[in-house]
Amino acid sequence: MIRILTTLILISGLTLPSMGLSAPSRIKELADVRGVRENMLIGYGLVVGLSGTGDTQQVLFTNQSISGMLGRLGVRVSPMDIRSRNVAAVMVTAQLPAFVRSGAKLDVNVGSIGNARSLAGGTLLMTPLKGPDGQVYALGQGSVQAGGFSAGSSQGASIQKNQPTSGRVPGGGIVERSVLPNLNAGRLYMDLKEPDFTTASRMVKALNDYIGTDDVARAVDAAAIEITVPADKADNVVAFLGELETLRVEADRRGRIVINERTGTVVAGADVVIRPVAVAHGNLEVSITPQNFVSQPNAFSQGGQTVAGSVNDINTREEVNPVIAVPGATNIQGLVTALNTLGVSARDLITILQAMKSAGAIDADLEVM
Repeated sequence: MIRILTTLILISGLTLPSMGLSAPSRIKELADVRGVRENMLIGYGLVVGLSGTGDTQQVLFTNQSISGMLGRLGVRVSPMDIRSRNVAAVMVTAQLPAFVRSGAKLDVNVGSIGNARSLAGGTLLMTPLKGPDGQVYALGQGSVQAGGFSAGSSQGASIQKNQPTSGRVPGGGIVERSVLPNLNAGRLYMDLKEPDFTTASRMVKALNDYIGTDDVARAVDAAAIEITVPADKADNVVAFLGELETLRVEADRRGRIVINERTGTVVAGADVVIRPVAVAHGNLEVSITPQNFVSQPNAFSQGGQTVAGSVNDINTREEVNPVIAVPGATNIQGLVTALNTLGVSARDLITILQAMKSAGAIDADLEVM
């Protein structure tokens, strides 16, 4: 069946008043202190103790890794002589928080890179975790908690839940090298999570009003704010930043509608403005049904043959819906309520929203996932 959707958009030249500001947010939710962030770590390791669910002999790098590991422990064995299915090669990742000291523990994630069927019940051997500079910042080791399980029989029946080839080692990482941002340079920078000129200006005003001067904070651009640490706060920058993070600012966010065409999901923010518009939505359904037939020759005919064939039966049906006038609304709820009278589905709503955006009836960014 072929489904054809038609959408007609008529725009009137009316305007709406701007929306009110949203609730104030803490600066902590709007911006990050530059340099105070997590750092990604990665490493290559082996998970042992698997119950026959590890990598097969076709995974050459697993056998080479086993041979190299045993060689460092004083056991000499050729990679070609290894027949174990209890070991899996994995990639190990972790997040190194800022200001963490040597000896602190981290959660470690592991994922198979061979053809292992499951990591359940395995143990991650000591794995160096390196940063982008090649330095070792942590070591990972411990029992793997797999995120799922799988089971099968020799007849081919199998069952699986979630992903058994990846897992987590809670507290399995130990920090060996610290990453300490420098907060004593005299100047600090705050980077906005969502760059915006209006929000940056409001943050600068809130910071200067709190400190009582106009030369402490300034906006470098829409994404960065420079803060000069006052002389009386230089000895305790941590407390100074703690005070600034709790200040509240009314962020100015752009209207945005996020559409997921695969699932038919539509999510809209409160700042979306719908201008007055008229919508006509109709559905044209075309059904093509094959009809099989058999043609036989007449009785006692000479040289006749029985022939099978097929013809297509084509039918069309079009729904006639009235034109709905959608008044100006300050949020997406008014539009959805009006379109419900047309009986549109979630996927049809996506098509209508895209057409309205093209026609200029929606004052918001349309993001299609």
